[in-house]
Amino acid sequence: MVEDKYYGFSNGELISELGRRFREYRLRCNLTQADVSEESGISVPIIRNFEQGKGANITLQTLLSLIRTISQLENFDLLLPELPPDPELLWKLKGKEKKRVRNGR
Repeated sequence: MVEDKYYGFSNGELISELGRRFREYRLRCNLTQADVSEESGISVPIIRNFEQGKGANITLQTLLSLIRTISQLENFDLLLPELPPDPELLWKLKGKEKKRVRNGR
């Protein structure tokens, strides 16, 4: 069983936590809600609701736009990292590796 503090949270609670963190990043970036709105195209009321934990119905597209605005897209891979190659598939393909390169005749 995976032990993680976030599994006990509802989706709404997780989104509220994201909104709280977003506000901290926005302030650290010295951006007003109006600045974020102008740069992202997201309205100030949506940003305000998100930061206050009332944005439980925020879309993924909106969330990505907001994350882009605070320059945090480099953390995208932390959400769902790329999976390593499947060892079983690699084992099956191993016997099909080229042993040599033939001349193009």
